[in-house]
Amino acid sequence: MGHKQGLILRCPPRLGRASKDARDSTMDAPASIDLLSLAREMIRRPSVTPCDAGALDVLEAALKRISFACHRLPFGSGESGPDARVDNLYARVGSGRPHFCFAGHTDVVPPGDKAKWSLDPFAGEIKDGQLWGRGAADMKGAIAAFVAAADAFLRAKGKAFAGSISLLITGDEEGDAVNGTDKVLRWMEEKGERPDMCVVGEPTNPERLGDMIKIGRRGSMTGYLTVAGVMGHTAYPQLADNPAHRLVRMLDAVARAKLDEGSAHFQASTLQITTIDIGNPATNVIPAEAKGVFNIRFNDQHTSKAITVWLREKFDRAMAEIGPGCSYKLEVKVSGESFVTQPGPLSALVAECVKAEINRTPELSTTGGTSDARFIRRLCPVVEFGGVGKTMHKIDERMAVADLEGLARIYRRILERVFTA
Repeated sequence: MGHKQGLILRCPPRLGRASKDARDSTMDAPASIDLLSLAREMIRRPSVTPCDAGALDVLEAALKRISFACHRLPFGSGESGPDARVDNLYARVGSGRPHFCFAGHTDVVPPGDKAKWSLDPFAGEIKDGQLWGRGAADMKGAIAAFVAAADAFLRAKGKAFAGSISLLITGDEEGDAVNGTDKVLRWMEEKGERPDMCVVGEPTNPERLGDMIKIGRRGSMTGYLTVAGVMGHTAYPQLADNPAHRLVRMLDAVARAKLDEGSAHFQASTLQITTIDIGNPATNVIPAEAKGVFNIRFNDQHTSKAITVWLREKFDRAMAEIGPGCSYKLEVKVSGESFVTQPGPLSALVAECVKAEINRTPELSTTGGTSDARFIRRLCPVVEFGGVGKTMHKIDERMAVADLEGLARIYRRILERVFTA
């Protein structure tokens, strides 16, 4: 599994329900979770992937106050790169069924040029009715809403609560996603921790809270194409074999082709060339090698394996049309396969809670990039619903305080529906 058992930090050794005395005393105590304070404290920890910077400490402390059993799960051993050490958190209260899981990430993308921000990106300031800072929208705000919703629900439910609520929080969603959610899920499977359903708090809404629920995501794969040729003088092309000419023909063959016309829940698959690199400083030299990189976002009509076969067929045909000579190498990196949670009980439940709280009927969509829902779907049905994503990854990322509060109320409604169904 790639982690050291001795590195599980500051956590109770037992999964499952917190002690009855602890939960009963919590129910009688004043509210311990302040939504805005928790969101601001997490934003103030500059948890740029893979650095946690104390964000999970803040979250863990809040969850322990409301009797969640917390388990810190670090994976990886390096300081950077694909095996960079990443801290993760799994927390659960209750031991019965149904088991509802909230999932998300505390890691954020770099802020860019801080001088261009209107406010310090890691100050967690509130101004003009907005919570400002890196991670406000994507997605520390939603995580704070998870906790506030769970706190309010548990206090209202009291001793009548017989199910389970968990949080699966990673520090590796914005990075390579190697030592994050995927490995936490494997750990959960080994421990018998299988949720019945999950909501991921990604900022799914394009313009307004309640616009959109994500029920799936396209797959993503990147191709690295290298063509080897024969170097020579541009005045004597008959003595060389230009790999750049072949590369252009090969890339054109796949760029012009349509993979599909879309499907019931997905838009058409797309292929985009992202770079062509030859590195030739001389204008009178035919290069020995040419490289190209492209990214494919594909729908549920394909697998990455089938698309790789399609690519090789296209490239082989293009090479044959030019004639024998050069050779090529294709390497493929798959970020995730396409998936969809068919519209049904979970998406309907979330949509009904959104409608009841803010009188808006969300669209069911699969647009956008990838998310950690691609891993979670192997354990249970999963949908995504969070804040508004207009400012995520941008300068001046922010989230309306009214949206944050509304999101927490929607999450509480979801819990109420799940545990009274």
